[in-house]
Amino acid sequence: MMSSALLADLLGQVSADRMTATVAALAGDGFAGRRVGSAGGAAARAWLVDQLASLGASLTTDAFPVRSVPQVYAGPAAMWGGDDTTASLAFGRQVAIHTASAQMSEVRRGPLGVAGREDPAGRWLVVPAGTSLFDAYRDTQEAVGLLMSRAVDAGGWQFTTLAGPNPGPLPILTLDADTHRDVLAAASTAGSWFSGNAPLRRDDVTGVNVHAAVRAPARPHDIDLLLTAHYDGVGDHPGLRQPGASDNASGVGVVLEVARILSAGLPEGIGLSVALLDGEEVGALGSAHHAAQLRAAGAAPLVINVDGAGRLDGAAAVEAGGPAHRLLALLDQAGRHTGVPLAAGPVASDNRRYGGAGFAAVGIGAGMVGYHSPADTADRVDPQTLTAIARLVVATACLAAAAPATLSSSIGDKR
Repeated sequence: MMSSALLADLLGQVSADRMTATVAALAGDGFAGRRVGSAGGAAARAWLVDQLASLGASLTTDAFPVRSVPQVYAGPAAMWGGDDTTASLAFGRQVAIHTASAQMSEVRRGPLGVAGREDPAGRWLVVPAGTSLFDAYRDTQEAVGLLMSRAVDAGGWQFTTLAGPNPGPLPILTLDADTHRDVLAAASTAGSWFSGNAPLRRDDVTGVNVHAAVRAPARPHDIDLLLTAHYDGVGDHPGLRQPGASDNASGVGVVLEVARILSAGLPEGIGLSVALLDGEEVGALGSAHHAAQLRAAGAAPLVINVDGAGRLDGAAAVEAGGPAHRLLALLDQAGRHTGVPLAAGPVASDNRRYGGAGFAAVGIGAGMVGYHSPADTADRVDPQTLTAIARLVVATACLAAAAPATLSSSIGDKR
């Protein structure tokens, strides 16, 4: 049984400075946004292995294949205008490349048209807002490409995604709402034109998970706790840094800090391991790979996944999967003990892969600032949020060794 004094001592060891330093390191230029299969991702992984090795954990890495990862290899050169006007479009803000785009490296110019309204041959077709990509494809024979509207965030950025539909038959560029409106209006006038390219390829790469066994369960009935966070990001684009600080250097920072504290102060009756996962941004492939391995081995861990600890706005979101009633109850008790408000909410990350494999799993999300854009910088990650989530996880781990199995939870249980 863990004493209140010992728990208080462990909670007092949580260091915002250490976690902030971890976030700054992972979001640094040398790791180049940590896209799966990239040199930056490999450099980040090597750095993380060193951090875990310093805890005395037993370390392994595990590779898995990742197919068709989108790679923007140059910023699109996009312009539009009429007889007397010309406007260049800023990559990442006014224009980006749709994940379903076909590759077109050369810049092509053609008259503007509206999808579904006129002869598409030789034209850049503006897809009216609200029209699906499926519908836009209906009459596009010999078109140059499609121009679709896309929302921007509060900072004016179009966010980057890697997971998405398979490439279609045409280049597709996305325009911010204001630019899309203007280009759509121009498409009905004589002499309007658009010029652009879609320098996007798809590469088969290798993802690599990092596993650290801090302490194996000593007895068959001991709890086996697995802490997870994904270290990959969407990666930099040419001329466009995307640091991935909140998503998910912050989650990695929390997991490393909790592992550091518990490696020396873990109570009896509980084992602890860490998985720093690759390939989350391409469909949570790293956690799917790991969950399948655990299931084949007959393991039964309690999984806590931290995805985003950038800025807590009200309550932290908690999503449960699998037979997570006890884990939720422990998390609820830890939240009340540490003063961290919790609420059921979507955490669409690696926790879903573990829950789907039948493990008790919860995802914790505490805010992402500048999601998948150049605005996701280390200075925007709140140190108090890092501290709050790390204390929450430390308390949950400690209570897991001491609490009875029939605690109630106010968060809810998704089975």
